[in-house]
Amino acid sequence: MKVELETILPESKSPFRLLHNPKLNHLFYWHFHPELELVYIEGANAKRHVGDHISNYEESDLVLIGSNIPHLNFDHGVTTTYRKEVLHIKPSFKENVLNDYPELKQLDRLLELSKYGVAFYGETKKEVGALLKKLHTLQPFDFFMSVMNILKRLSQSKEFELLHKTPFVNRFKQKEQERIRKIYAFIDEHYQEKIALEEVSEICNLTKPAFCRYFKKATGNTFVSFLNQYRISQAKRLLLMGKNVSETAFECGFESLSYFNRSFKKITGENPSAFKKNYVSV
Repeated sequence: MKVELETILPESKSPFRLLHNPKLNHLFYWHFHPELELVYIEGANAKRHVGDHISNYEESDLVLIGSNIPHLNFDHGVTTTYRKEVLHIKPSFKENVLNDYPELKQLDRLLELSKYGVAFYGETKKEVGALLKKLHTLQPFDFFMSVMNILKRLSQSKEFELLHKTPFVNRFKQKEQERIRKIYAFIDEHYQEKIALEEVSEICNLTKPAFCRYFKKATGNTFVSFLNQYRISQAKRLLLMGKNVSETAFECGFESLSYFNRSFKKITGENPSAFKKNYVSV
């Protein structure tokens, strides 16, 4: 899984995209995208990290995330058998659909609430979760109508919690989003190699010191720390695919096995061998 700013492919004319049962539990995938996201997960106890909000959910979760609100994948670190459905809604949905049909104006409130991040509970979570699980079986027309029914159900619900007191504002402007996208894409393409700060700073047309300051301010991490986190995420994937520790270390760009082991334990809290053994034994 690439670390990037996700977007619905422009050639898709549908305002909706379904990701049926995507499994990202082995990755720390902190990301944002212009699409609104409705995510349902069941069979898991894990962390809900949306914008500045961090809390735990138990057994299941149903959350609506507004445009460009950063969030962590809801299955991060989950080791139980779980199911997840993710529905993306194009930001143009309001302009191209809702605004043209007065019958749909009641959905405006729901889209406004999404700016706060919304967690649904009770019968709403149960009913909408069941509808989301059926979406992947539907033909395009029925799929569209079912999504509209889901949005109507959510817009009428009073069973919800706002995750922020005020609408969450992503500090990345469009220009900054493109810059971060380029950095992430470079990391994804070259993480298996040695990456010099000079190389990545040139992408941003910044000096090395200026790039270090910029990256720390933009992401909250030093570049080296962020790169190691990404490499360790990839290392987890390889370990779970059956690679041994040595193979994994060098395939993920670590120049020494000892540094890989130290980095892995610092980030995950356990060494690579223990991680592999514990995960497989679950």
